[in-house]
Amino acid sequence: MSRSEMNRHDGGPLSRSVNVERMPQGRGAVTVEASQAECDALAKDFGIPGIRDLVGRFDLEGSLNRLRVTGTVEALVTQVCTVSLDPFEAKVSEPVEVEFTDTDQFVGTDAEDVDIPDPIVNGRIDFGALTAEFLALGLDPYPRKPGIAFEERQEDADEKPFAALARLRGSEPVPE
Repeated sequence: MSRSEMNRHDGGPLSRSVNVERMPQGRGAVTVEASQAECDALAKDFGIPGIRDLVGRFDLEGSLNRLRVTGTVEALVTQVCTVSLDPFEAKVSEPVEVEFTDTDQFVGTDAEDVDIPDPIVNGRIDFGALTAEFLALGLDPYPRKPGIAFEERQEDADEKPFAALARLRGSEPVPE
């Protein structure tokens, strides 16, 4: 899709609304490259120190009745290690596979009975929001800096649970 067919800033920190009704013969491709300002806004939303080089590459096939989107979202993210609390950079590469449909097709359908595709609203899909969503899915919820291992505290097996408290109070014996 050309830049003229994409609208920026329809909503959210990263927005690229594409008119899929203009897609040639049921096939197309969309690439979303986030600016550094958009990456910074997403990092703030996600609660991580940084994001850079965020790119979503998508292939589209099908019709407005059922449009299949596949691709990849990639970025370099700075996260904080849950063990050492040190920031570190990691590469995210998240595969994308989503189906979209026009909003009228599933009116009155119970969402628990069938896997309802995402909606195409007014002939448009926000590929920026899709990029942000799959980046969030690709983030490690418990990031660990490479080479860092969690070391459990070694406790004396013979020491009773309140022995440290007894030492603080004086040399009183600890009841069993």
